[in-house]
Amino acid sequence: MSFRCPEGMHTIEVSLDAPDRAHAAKQLVRDIYPKGEPSLWDMMGALYSAAADEILTGGVSFFGIGLYDIENQGGVAHCSLTMAVFESGETDQETVAQGILVTLQSDPLREVAWIDLPCGPAVSAISFRKLLVDSQYTKSGQDEELVMGQIQVHIPFATGPYTAVFTLDTASMEQWDEFSSAMAGIVGSVDFPHEEMTY
Repeated sequence: MSFRCPEGMHTIEVSLDAPDRAHAAKQLVRDIYPKGEPSLWDMMGALYSAAADEILTGGVSFFGIGLYDIENQGGVAHCSLTMAVFESGETDQETVAQGILVTLQSDPLREVAWIDLPCGPAVSAISFRKLLVDSQYTKSGQDEELVMGQIQVHIPFATGPYTAVFTLDTASMEQWDEFSSAMAGIVGSVDFPHEEMTY
């Protein structure tokens, strides 16, 4: 399987242990925004290292962080992107996608939809949740509520009994439309190339 990420998406090595991943996340933020404030580096580094710790227990194969300047606003839009592959036990893409659709639709907190990608059928699920950010990472010095949006796309493999799950999380809700478009481009680029047969 192959896919393309947009410019501005940076990967963190998933094989690192937790302390090294936390350091890598903070260092990445510093490298991309060397003129940023320490509070920004600490908050975003902590956010993404915590996200990495949580998602790596689920068999994640790819972990990326997207950091983008917000023009004319002096801020930073950010997101995380993961990709995990799971065995589905079924080789027919349509059958797998129908099963995923039914399963995800049972959760009333998700907006679930069938999508047709160039690589085959897929299922998307959109959800939102509120997190409490510790006061040591906020400008106000008080605990603050943060809304996180998530786009998840389940893509059955065309070449075997597996399903790829792409997940984009962001707290930059004002840039939700841009990140939704970016996610559409990522999953739209997914390809399952067949090995060339030789005789």
